[in-house]
Amino acid sequence: MNTVNPNRTRWTLTVGSALLAAIALSGCRVGPHYNAPAPPTITAPNFKESTVNFHDAEGWKVASPQDAMIRGNWWEVFNEPELNALEEELNANNQNIKVSFNNFMAARAVIAQARSQYWPTVTAGASWNRSKSSGNLHNTSVANTGSTGTLWSIPVDVTWTPDFWGKIRNEVRETEYAAQASAADLQLEKLTEQAALAQYYFEIRGQDMLQSILNETVEADKKSLDATQGSYDVGVGDYISVVEAKATLQSAQSSAINVGLLRAQYEHAIAMLVGKVPTDFSIPVKPMTYTPPTIPTGMPSQLVERRPDVASAERTLAAANATIGIGYGAFFPQVTLSAAGGFESSTFKHLFDIPSRFWSLGPSVSQTLFNGWLYRAQLHQYQAIYNADLATYRQAVLTSFQQVEDSLSSTRIYSQQILAQQQAVEASRTFLDLEQERYKLGVDPYVTVVIAQTAYLNSQVELNTLHVQEMLSAVQLVQALGGGWDRSQLPTPQQAGAKQPNSAYTTP
Repeated sequence: MNTVNPNRTRWTLTVGSALLAAIALSGCRVGPHYNAPAPPTITAPNFKESTVNFHDAEGWKVASPQDAMIRGNWWEVFNEPELNALEEELNANNQNIKVSFNNFMAARAVIAQARSQYWPTVTAGASWNRSKSSGNLHNTSVANTGSTGTLWSIPVDVTWTPDFWGKIRNEVRETEYAAQASAADLQLEKLTEQAALAQYYFEIRGQDMLQSILNETVEADKKSLDATQGSYDVGVGDYISVVEAKATLQSAQSSAINVGLLRAQYEHAIAMLVGKVPTDFSIPVKPMTYTPPTIPTGMPSQLVERRPDVASAERTLAAANATIGIGYGAFFPQVTLSAAGGFESSTFKHLFDIPSRFWSLGPSVSQTLFNGWLYRAQLHQYQAIYNADLATYRQAVLTSFQQVEDSLSSTRIYSQQILAQQQAVEASRTFLDLEQERYKLGVDPYVTVVIAQTAYLNSQVELNTLHVQEMLSAVQLVQALGGGWDRSQLPTPQQAGAKQPNSAYTTP
């Protein structure tokens, strides 16, 4: 006949009640609920600098707000195959991008670390001990030599701290939001490196064009020197004209040599960006001037969703809110369920016999009664950090609009200045032609030709500089708009915390 052990029944009911209570209480979560801050209310259909003062002006035009925004490889909008190839190399080999990528991988691993607290901790071990007790432990007249014993032990310990107050869940949320912020930082790093490469590329093309201008100037100055020297040799000209022509030529030659310095530095910078040693890297010379394409800006209200730095600041704010919940959880008691069991025996032969079993089970509750108001001070710290992160987020939003408006205005103004400077180049060319004729006729001294040559060269150099600045502003505009990224590409908390493959580790 089977009998029911009342002690075992009570023990089972106690354990079952504790588990049910743990499950029920684990649904509680303390701390403030997070609401993402509302972006600024914008009703304007377009950015201010794309319409004010430029609506009827000639020059670079802004795309309609309804035009499709840039997606994916934003640099392709410039229609430069060589730049496209360099950007692809950068995406694959840039070391700063790899640093940010592995920072994101580390942030994902931290999520798994936080989630591990949901589960019990199980430890097992094995030990063997042989000991001898003292023979003088008791005051007796009979000689006592002590006793010798052996103990074999295989214990298993299980401890579990249920998440009654949501402290662990807040820690998991904090790590998930931090990983999302790291993912946005990765995109920001990519955009920063890509924009730097594009700017260096157009700087190099500007240097190539400047080199071409100065080389043509040197050749023209050589011809002028030959002409003045010939006039002097036949007794028509004067020696001062020869000296002035020679000085003009040597100055142009010096400037032409100096162009190579910046070009080399830009080339070295691009080599570093694409992960190559500058010694083995070069970009062919190709004198060109560019006109920036029409860049779709989208609606101003869309900007907040397109900037990775704004997304990072908002996710950092969400993580700070979760940290406040962690701070609140410290005020509540911590309950730990512990169990231990295993086998103990004085001989290995009987170690796994049923009588060698042992076990223990019991919950524990701990609560800090006083620690000098440490938890309250920490909570105040977390709240202050949240307020600071909120201000950082709002500042990032304001900065994003400033950068777009700055880039719009500079691109448009440079395009209009280029139109005026082109007229200045034509006028200075005409001025030089007239002065050369007047010098040949003996009306003006050669110094007026030098003045005209200098004016023509300076106007050409200034036009080339404006072309470069216009392209740099166009790149900055794309960067300010977030490139081809938007918030929908940000991984969700579940995606950020998904299990990583073992092959995620790579050796350098």
